[in-house]
Amino acid sequence: TIYFADGEPLNAILDDGCNLTRVIHEKYPQLASAIHGCSEETTAGVTKLRKLLKNKKLKVPVINVNDSVTKSKFDNNYGCGESLVDGIKRATDVMIAGKIAVVIGYGNVGKGCAKTLSGHGARVIITEVDPICALQAAMNGYQVTTIAEACKIGQIFVTATGSTELIRGEHIMEMRDMAILCNIGSGQTEIDVVWLKANSIKIENVKPHVDIYHLPNGRAVILPADGRVINLSCAHGNPSFVMSNSFSNQILAQIELFTKKGQYPIGIHILPKTLDEEVAMAHLEYLGIKLDKLTPTQSAYIDVHPDGPFKPIYYRY
Repeated sequence: TIYFADGEPLNAILDDGCNLTRVIHEKYPQLASAIHGCSEETTAGVTKLRKLLKNKKLKVPVINVNDSVTKSKFDNNYGCGESLVDGIKRATDVMIAGKIAVVIGYGNVGKGCAKTLSGHGARVIITEVDPICALQAAMNGYQVTTIAEACKIGQIFVTATGSTELIRGEHIMEMRDMAILCNIGSGQTEIDVVWLKANSIKIENVKPHVDIYHLPNGRAVILPADGRVINLSCAHGNPSFVMSNSFSNQILAQIELFTKKGQYPIGIHILPKTLDEEVAMAHLEYLGIKLDKLTPTQSAYIDVHPDGPFKPIYYRY
């Protein structure tokens, strides 16, 4: 909603993918001065916001909810891992055990996807551009190689980056017959669907949201969800428990921006550690978790208040 029934414009943005924020900046820039802030849910959305900031075009303060620990380490990791497999199963009914699965990107989403696929018996290969993430993947027991090499042997491919043109025509033409191409990153550009549509000799719709693309080389690939995110298009998205974590962050971010108007300058901020820990605390009882308490001696020794925050802002978990 840009304008409400009373004619008044919006004064806050709760976004997922920078969609509404982009519309405001491009089509309604005159409204930006009345907006006390924006909270952004996703990796891809934060990437777009950083571009706006870099180009000096960002007009509102933003809280980057995506990089709250209780969002990125739970929704992105555990949530996407489970919903990816749910989407693959619903779309293809394929047996994952024994398959070679290639996960493109080993960030929080990629880590969760790799672990879940491995847990289902897949042999997982990781491709990366970031040396730190690549080293993490190798130390976690995964083979790490280039997409140019992995495309020749993979049977299930998962893009998990929020970037673009990860699986391109030259990779698709090297793939094994009936390889499955899945996107759990963002949008529809991680897999080059435009190339697929232009170069396939036949497109066979086998069920809703599942197409087989027959290639000029005699092989075929399976594309669920038309290249869009498979967990939302072919399944029901991430489980409600981890979404509760994420949405709690969104609510607290909106409260923070509203109650502290003017205290957040135009830029991209993260939620204070105390609020991040508050989200975690709210979800402990459901899992039957009990916490110890710092003694006064322990508290003084490590210089941490018994009620938190327990870690510095730069702690990586």
